[in-house]
Amino acid sequence: MSAVPAYDISMDEMCVALSYVTMTALSAPAAPAAPAKKAAAPKKKEAPKKKKKEAPKKKEAPKKEEDDDDFDVFGDDDDEVDEPQESRAEMLARLKAEAEARTAKKEAKQRTLVGIEVKPWSTEQDLPELWKKITTEVKQDGLKWGETCHLAEVAFGIKKICMTFTMGVTNSSDDVVEAIEAFEDEVQSVEVLSMNVL
Repeated sequence: MSAVPAYDISMDEMCVALSYVTMTALSAPAAPAAPAKKAAAPKKKEAPKKKKKEAPKKKEAPKKEEDDDDFDVFGDDDDEVDEPQESRAEMLARLKAEAEARTAKKEAKQRTLVGIEVKPWSTEQDLPELWKKITTEVKQDGLKWGETCHLAEVAFGIKKICMTFTMGVTNSSDDVVEAIEAFEDEVQSVEVLSMNVL
């Protein structure tokens, strides 16, 4: 028969220490004193406490995970992925409509400053009166006449009226010139000197 090894007390202490470490690691970190109590009644009371403590921890853990999910380092929105993507034709139609709207908005604000000169038939004509007649009778939507006019010498004592007006995109300077030339008895010719987009 084989001989039984001699009893080693250091081995026994090591087993006790390992069992204590194992028991404390498996139990909740807040309750290291639980293994010291050996009474059956306190263990029953502690068991529900452990469950109550563990339940909030379980609830807290998903909150942390949800918070981690909400925090996005790169700023990507998951909501955008859920939206249905539009087809190429729909996207082109939408972009075209937006471009037309921007163009229309710019054109609505766009104004053109036009400088014209009006030549009368004779030296006897009252040019300030002719200027008042033109500015009061030639009316169009978006057309605004300048507040003053300038009289310039042509030749042989004949003067011409230099005047300005602003018009929108829908107006035409040709229509304004034709309307002024309709005063055939008083106006010899009308010439556009300048057009500047404001």
